[in-house]
This record gives sequence, C-alpha cells and structure tokens, in this order.
Amino acid sequence: MNIAYGIGAVAVVTVATLVIGTWGLRFSRTTSDFFVASRSVRPGLNAWAISGEYLSGASFLGVAGLVLAYGGEMLWYPVGWTAGYLVLLALVAAPLRRSGAYTLPDFAEARLDSRVVRTLSSVLVVAIGWLYLMPQFRGAGVALRSATGMAPWAGGAVVAGVVLANVLAGGMRSITFVQAFQYWLKLTALLVPLMFLLVVWLHDGGTSPAASSTVVGGASGFDWANPLDVAGDHPLYTTYSLMVATFLGTMGLPHVVVRYYTNPDGRAARQTTLVVLALLGLFYVLPPVYGALGRLYAPDLVSRGATDSVVLELPQRMVGGVGGDVLTALLTGGAFAAFLATSSGLTVAVAGVISQDVVSRRFEGVTSFRISAAVAVAVPLAMALVARDVSVATVVGLAFAMAAATFCPLLVLGIWWRGLTAAGAFAGLVLGGGLTGFAVVDRLVVGRDSGWFAALVAQPAAWAVPASVLTMVIVSRLTRHRVPAHVGRFMVRLHTPEAVQLDRS
Repeated sequence: MNIAYGIGAVAVVTVATLVIGTWGLRFSRTTSDFFVASRSVRPGLNAWAISGEYLSGASFLGVAGLVLAYGGEMLWYPVGWTAGYLVLLALVAAPLRRSGAYTLPDFAEARLDSRVVRTLSSVLVVAIGWLYLMPQFRGAGVALRSATGMAPWAGGAVVAGVVLANVLAGGMRSITFVQAFQYWLKLTALLVPLMFLLVVWLHDGGTSPAASSTVVGGASGFDWANPLDVAGDHPLYTTYSLMVATFLGTMGLPHVVVRYYTNPDGRAARQTTLVVLALLGLFYVLPPVYGALGRLYAPDLVSRGATDSVVLELPQRMVGGVGGDVLTALLTGGAFAAFLATSSGLTVAVAGVISQDVVSRRFEGVTSFRISAAVAVAVPLAMALVARDVSVATVVGLAFAMAAATFCPLLVLGIWWRGLTAAGAFAGLVLGGGLTGFAVVDRLVVGRDSGWFAALVAQPAAWAVPASVLTMVIVSRLTRHRVPAHVGRFMVRLHTPEAVQLDRS
C-alpha cells in the first residue's frame, strides 16, 4: 500500500473527529454535560454512540482474523459480544438509569449506603478501564505501523492525543457526537470495500489460486478441522468460560454502563439497548465475510501469525493498484476510528470516577474532570509502551472477565435482591477482583501456555463469576441484620416506571 494513502486516511479521521468534538463543545456548559451529557441524549443517538464505542479494533479487525484462522465456528465471538446486551436489556438497563447515579461507584454507594464499597468500586472501574485502554493504544500502534509505516509507539500516542483533546473539549456531550459518527464511519469503511471485493470474488468464480489444499490443510500449522484449537489444551472449557465473560461482562464495562446514565429515563434506556442490538447485528455481518475471503486470497497470513491484518491486506491482493490503495485507506480510517471510539468512551468513564473520588478533593467541576482525563489516558498509554507482547484479544477478554466477576454480581443482586448487604458486596468484589486480577498479572507477566492451570488463568470467568456471586449471597445472609434501612424505597425507585412515579407525585 502507498503509505501516503494510509497517512491521509488517518489525518482525515483525526480532523473529522476533532471538528465534530469541537462542534459538540457548543453544547457543553455544565459539569453535568461533561459527566452524563445532562441526561438528555435521545435513544437513537445514544445507541449510535454506544455501538461506536463498543465496536473496538477487536471487532473491526479481530473477528475477520479469527474466521480466517479457524473458520465460521468462530462466529460465537461476535454472538457473545452482542448477546451481552440482551442480558443488559433484561436485567439492568432501565433500573440502572432510574437509580440517578453518575457512575458505578455512585450506584454502589446509593444502594448499599457504604463509602467503603464505593471506594472499592472506584478502584475496580479504573482497573477495568485501564486494562481495556492499554490494548487499544497498543493495537492502534500495530495497525498504523502496517498501514502507514509509523513506529508502534507513535500510533498509540496519536490515538491518545486525539482522544484526550476531544474529552478535554467537551466531555460526554462532545464524545457522544464523535462516537455516533464513528459507528457509521466504521460500518461504511467495511461495507464499501467489501462490495468491490465481492465483485472480484464473483468474477473469479468463487475460487482463488492462493487457496491451495497444501496451505489450508497443513502448511499453515493449524488443524482446520478443530476450530477451537486456538483455546490451547482445554478448548471446551476455554470456550464456555469466554462465553460467560462476554455474556456477563458487558454490563460491568464502565464505558458501556456510563452511557445509560445519559438517557432521559428508564424507558429510553431500554429503547437504546434495542437499537444497539440491531446496530451490532448489522455490523457483525461484515467482518466474517472478510475472514472468509481471506481463506481464499490470503491463507499465508495464518502461517505468518498476521491474521488480524487480513482486513487491511485484502484490497491489495484482490484489487491492487490505485483502487486497492484507496480501499485500504478507507479501511485504515475505519480501524483508526475503532480505536478512537472505544478509547474515548473508556477515558470518559475512568475520568468521571477519578474526578469524583480523587481529584475533586482539590479541584472542582470541569477542571477536576479535565485533570482526571489526562491521568486516565497517560497511565494506560505508558502501560502499552512497556507491556510484554500479548494479543489485543487476550487483554480485552481479561477485561470482560474482571467486569463479569465484579460488577455483574453487584448490579444484578443490587437491583433484584433486597438482601444484598455492604459486607456481602465488598467480599464478592474483593474475591472476584482478586481472582481475575491474579489472572491478569499471571497472563501478562508470567504468560503460562499449557496445562489446566494455564487454561483456568487465561479464561477465569467460568470459576470467578460463580465464586463472586456465592460470596456475595453467603456473606449477605450472614450479615442480614445490616441490610440498609432505605433499601425498600430504593428498590421501588429502581423498578417503578417514571410515568408511574410522576402520577403518584
């Protein structure tokens, strides 16, 4: 690819992002605008923004790479990522919005009347946010290196700089418009090149000389008859554990949950989730097709360990020339937007918690938020520069597992079971966070590759989530005399539609 096209695509996306963010600044006037867009984002716009931030580089590039390497059976990855919103819709979306909280720690304190649980929740939000941000910056560096020739550190730094500029400018209000734009940009960036690639494929009669039986059957080094071979020694356990993480972790991701606080009411939160399901379903139709085409035109990427680059490689291999350069540039812009959107949402979520629980002790309002945003970006960027070489999908999976083992039990039990106590919540959060935190450290520092222990550590959700839930229930039952006095009123507030509340008032 002509590097100039890739650099141009990155520049265009950067300028468009900054322009839209600056335009959004006109609507950001109050502290509430920066934290939750004054709770006035309509369902359609909010759904675009949620989809924009949720579809990270792992979705834009990684799904196609999985299908290339292991076939259509890998489609359960996007199914799991999408199905998490069904659980969110059924159990959490509307009650969480009715709680009136700004952040997950706000909800924890309001429900349990405990500053200690709030503090622990704040620590976990920051940990999950940084764990999710680190691979965004690292992945951006790798993707931009292949498309533009930038050094790996430079790509991450560019993403961090653009994200920070937008967040500092207008907070949640500004980021909402940016992320909504980036969803449609990513969808267009995948759809338009795919139309040309499918025409080429049809012209070739649905086959390619590159897809020889030698490459697909043996030279790649993979057993194509076993699509779960990616899971290591214990594929079945790993598969189910990752499904638990993706199904239940979505509701605990801080950048996802915080967006529901921007809806006007619980009904709007449910409408938002329904639209999100449709938007994610539409998007996830496209990456697997790139993976399927890659099995015909780029099977050598498997043996080279470069499956994540299949989306960016196909236009040059199938079209070539200036046309291939233009299509690759469009895909490069979409991949860059994917890293920007997810990083922006995470930065706002982490900055909100740091601002309320740490920086606000010395600074107030918008100044506190902006200082916190700088910290929220700087730490994971530094981590990305010094971390050992671990795949983006691995780290993202660990972030999902930590969210599933901590905030999923807290939210589900806190919303649906009046017996949850502060002691029970604290014990469950400590256990779930500790178990998954150990898995993160072991995976990123030690890096075990074989045996049952390595499988359990690589995908901890299957055992960490039940352990956290049981701990919360058992400790709460043992401390039932410490159920907050206001829990009855709070539960009524969570489950009573706003229209009924207004009629009663």
